[in-house]
Amino acid sequence: MTTPFNRTFAFPCYAEPTLYVAVGDSLRPWEYNGWKPESLSWKQGCYIHTGLSGPVVCVDGPDADAFVAQLCTNNLATFPEGTMRHAVMCTEEGLIAAHGILQRYDDGHYRHFAAGPWALYQGLQGKFDVRVWMEDIYLTQIAGPRSLEALQRATGEDLSDIKFLRYRKTRIAGKTVEVGRIGMSGNLAYEVRGPIADGPVVFDAIYQANKDIGIERLGWRTYLVNHVEGGFPQAAWTFGMAMVNDQGFRDWVGADHFSLHPQRTGSYDPADLRARQRNPFEVNWDKAVRFDHEFMGRKALEEVASSPDQRRTVTLRWNADDVIDIYASLYRPGEEYRTMDLPTTPTWGHGMLEHADRLLSGDKLVGMSSGSIYSYYFRENLSMGCVDVSHSEPGTELIVQWGDHGKRIKDVRVTVDRFPYLDEKRNSEA
Repeated sequence: MTTPFNRTFAFPCYAEPTLYVAVGDSLRPWEYNGWKPESLSWKQGCYIHTGLSGPVVCVDGPDADAFVAQLCTNNLATFPEGTMRHAVMCTEEGLIAAHGILQRYDDGHYRHFAAGPWALYQGLQGKFDVRVWMEDIYLTQIAGPRSLEALQRATGEDLSDIKFLRYRKTRIAGKTVEVGRIGMSGNLAYEVRGPIADGPVVFDAIYQANKDIGIERLGWRTYLVNHVEGGFPQAAWTFGMAMVNDQGFRDWVGADHFSLHPQRTGSYDPADLRARQRNPFEVNWDKAVRFDHEFMGRKALEEVASSPDQRRTVTLRWNADDVIDIYASLYRPGEEYRTMDLPTTPTWGHGMLEHADRLLSGDKLVGMSSGSIYSYYFRENLSMGCVDVSHSEPGTELIVQWGDHGKRIKDVRVTVDRFPYLDEKRNSEA
């Protein structure tokens, strides 16, 4: 598919009318079969989604291992070919600048999927003997309890040998594809990858092979429900990427680059960037930080790790009566509360959001809440809160100040609940 955006996209166009939204210089299908069945798919069947397709950072060269290691908080000393890691990269201040799946290949080169251009910018600084470039890759996700069955139907091959954080090649619709077992929300899930031009054919082959078992095409509208239920903070929605703090990076990408112009919404002052940025500990990615090598942000993160005042990410379950009152304000005189869209508020149409609502215990500020989703499966409004450790225990009652800075605010009662909220068999147990 080609469009006025001058890009080839990873999904096919079907006969039924479909709304698309612009995310940077790309398009995303907004919705297919409706947000309710789409949001049930990863619990009851499976979905196919291709929203994270696009440019991928690639690295090779004599210093590739050293270059990647000094960018990542992870320990990469034992990183065999054919494996993947959730790699986290920080600024010198210890704030997350990029994260995504890092894959190591048997010829010594790396790919960092869905992570943005931070590593590319660092690679062009000339401190390491590396080649860093971008490749346009489709990244098709298949997730849910029937995802393995769906892929085996499409490939005609037994794929049960692919263990968690492993990948190998197979073929779909005559195309060589890379299948990796990875799921950000913790449930049984896979990614299929290859050159962007092959994306529509591969997507359609998987979909057609599984229409009879009810595979859902997951749109951009419902995608974030997956992350909040599954306990995986999402960059550019749950938190902002701190690469925007680096003036050198800003100059390099150019003032008009869409990553520099996120929508900063919520009851926190939009000028407060720190309320919208996180270090790895604040999003519960402790296992991704190892102080056994030098990396950008190490000194700052060592101070965080030794502090008793860390914040943690928790699930916040919203009081239903307070949520209903938000909708009821639409039918009353005067200024209404900020409307809650279904199933995700704020909607992710722009693709770069940094929403932060003030989170209180009594009249004390104890953290922030990142947007809200309505879970049709659980019949609850949920959000991720980044909260002081002293207020992070399940059962703790807090207040989210819902609304936009300078406008009418609704105090919503919330309760700290289990994290992740969808806590069935996860990752290697699934």
